[in-house]
Amino acid sequence: MRPIRAINAFLVAAVLVSMAASPATPKQDPKNLKGAVRVDGSSTVYLIAEAVAEEFSKVAPGVNVTVGLSGTGGGFKRFSNGEIDISNASRCIKQPEIDACKSHKIEFIELPVAFDGLTIVTNKGNTWAKQLTMAQVKKIFASSETAKTWKDVDPSWPSDVIKVYSPGTDSGTFDYFKEVTVGKEGKIRADISVSEDDNVIVRSIEGDKNAIGFFGYAYFAENQGKLNAVPVVNPKTGAAVTPSPTTIEDASYAPFSRPLFIYVNKASLAKPAVAAYAAFALDNGAKLAAEVGYIKLPAVIYERAKANLAASKLGTQMLDENGMERMGILADIYK
Repeated sequence: MRPIRAINAFLVAAVLVSMAASPATPKQDPKNLKGAVRVDGSSTVYLIAEAVAEEFSKVAPGVNVTVGLSGTGGGFKRFSNGEIDISNASRCIKQPEIDACKSHKIEFIELPVAFDGLTIVTNKGNTWAKQLTMAQVKKIFASSETAKTWKDVDPSWPSDVIKVYSPGTDSGTFDYFKEVTVGKEGKIRADISVSEDDNVIVRSIEGDKNAIGFFGYAYFAENQGKLNAVPVVNPKTGAAVTPSPTTIEDASYAPFSRPLFIYVNKASLAKPAVAAYAAFALDNGAKLAAEVGYIKLPAVIYERAKANLAASKLGTQMLDENGMERMGILADIYK
């Protein structure tokens, strides 16, 4: 986990400035704030949310922030039912989730908070899978052409049976991996072992020489002494690229680089504690994302997100008119 550092006077000032700019939120000393902030969703974004909650509690000790990790899909279910103030998501919101929000009269503001590189990992004893093409990734994970042994993936590899681990099927990480690997209509193999807790996946792969799995880059960064990150061959350039802050930010680690989001219930912004927390997350997002192993967004994206929060800009910018995810550079999509 990230090193704990004392919050300084600048962060206190940042809360005051942000609160003054937030809608329906009077300027006040954050130490006087009271109330609760309810956050749930992605286990990937959990690391950032946990860091934000920890630092926020230092400047607003009267606010009780609870952060759950029920997965992106699970978070959106609670969010659309009005059970939480903020939903963490390792993918953008989907059209059915938007429809569920509308049916319960939930309006939301979409805020990117960091970049992540979905990382494929193996046991330290795996000396053969030095890189993977997307065709090989599909052989390992797809139900349509499931490789039972490593030799099924590459004839020069061992004949040992592969053991596959994955985040839960309700997670945004699983959704993103599935769509990139097998497409929206494809299916992931049925014999995977799943967990919503990425630390369980870390321990499982660490203990099995023939295991392979995936999760957000921060979990690998925290455990890189225990696991291998497998380079993935970029489909456009043909180069095998290892995930790192540089390759994720410049998108050369393709196709597994992705933005992470929080979604804020507009009605919850009427509560000063929630408005202050959301603004604090953006003001300190770059610093805290880096501390927990994720990659900061370009400064222009944070500025746009702050402006969108202050203006209560509603809805998603990540889907097209047909409800399909817009692909491309985030700065060209998110305005």
